[in-house]
Amino acid sequence: MNPAMTRAEREEASAFGHAEAPPTATVGYGPHPDQVVDLFLPESRAVPGFPAGSESRAGAEPRDGGVAPPAGAAARVIADSAPPAPGAAPPVPLVVLFHGGAWRAPYDRRHLSPLAAYLAGHGLAVASVEYRRGPLADGPAASAAGPGQPRAGRWPETFDDIAAALDALPALVRGLAAGPAGPAVGGASAPAVGGSPGPAAGRVRWADVDADRPVLVGHSAGGHAVLWAAARHRLPVGSRWRLPAPPALRGVVGLAAIADFGTARALGVCSHAVDQLLAPQHPPATPGPGPAEHAALLAHRLACTDPSALVPNGVPTTLVQGGADIDVPPAVAEAFVTAAARAGQRVRLVRVEGVGHFPPIDPATTTARTVLAEITRLT
Repeated sequence: MNPAMTRAEREEASAFGHAEAPPTATVGYGPHPDQVVDLFLPESRAVPGFPAGSESRAGAEPRDGGVAPPAGAAARVIADSAPPAPGAAPPVPLVVLFHGGAWRAPYDRRHLSPLAAYLAGHGLAVASVEYRRGPLADGPAASAAGPGQPRAGRWPETFDDIAAALDALPALVRGLAAGPAGPAVGGASAPAVGGSPGPAAGRVRWADVDADRPVLVGHSAGGHAVLWAAARHRLPVGSRWRLPAPPALRGVVGLAAIADFGTARALGVCSHAVDQLLAPQHPPATPGPGPAEHAALLAHRLACTDPSALVPNGVPTTLVQGGADIDVPPAVAEAFVTAAARAGQRVRLVRVEGVGHFPPIDPATTTARTVLAEITRLT
């Protein structure tokens, strides 16, 4: 790598420098091209007793050109929730991944495929979700992002897709287990639309995967997605996304998550992506809402989408946060932990000193080992 690059630039180049990993299968959960999920099936089941603890130094050495952590760097548990309730572990746990990219269209699930393959290589089934993000810069709704920038988010479609994908996943996995004649879900058929519909001889079968109680894992804007999804039962009555009861989840792991909208907005995180996500969108020739109406609409949307406004959610929750993250600073995670504590929910915060925004999703780093350990402790 160029020695003149900053640490953050080197970390980003390393995370995005891996070859795309092909999924075992791709399934649709709706008719839109972005309403798809890549599924990765492990070769074998997870090995019991994967090391987890207050510090994770284990680890694969960074690949050539990768980013090594500073000497002595370790993951430090800042806060810790009570451990999940004991119960029978499923044969093959399912991890549902949501990618980041500030809800902007140029960033899709493909950059998370190396992490998905890494987790599958450690015995976990993985579903990597695509969802609708903001329009590209040449679209009519992109003007709110500023000249030459793609807008963040698409209201309400971004939230529609997060909810729809999670609601559909159990049936989609059962459809793969049943073979190519699986049921239709959400306007799209359950069979694979790409990749292989089933495992090769000797591999874990789709029927072995427990899709009914997954672990949700998301990076950056995807971290917001999983925290929000875990709290859908806390949404106001009448909300299109509300669940009548808490979702059946083993837990949630947010990686550099945009977890607290108030703090993220105050810091202008990701070029004011939260404001763009929530702002009213209207054709350029159509007058927008007045100041009072705009303020009321924004307050309503914040109440329905800010994870910090939806605690306690009753779901075991972990945040993995780089101490040197300049894209989503640690203050965002800390604000969520504080809000949760005030609401009576304990959240596990694992702070990895000396690393920034991208090492949690880079399988070449020791931070990825920390992420794997935190996922495994919930399974």
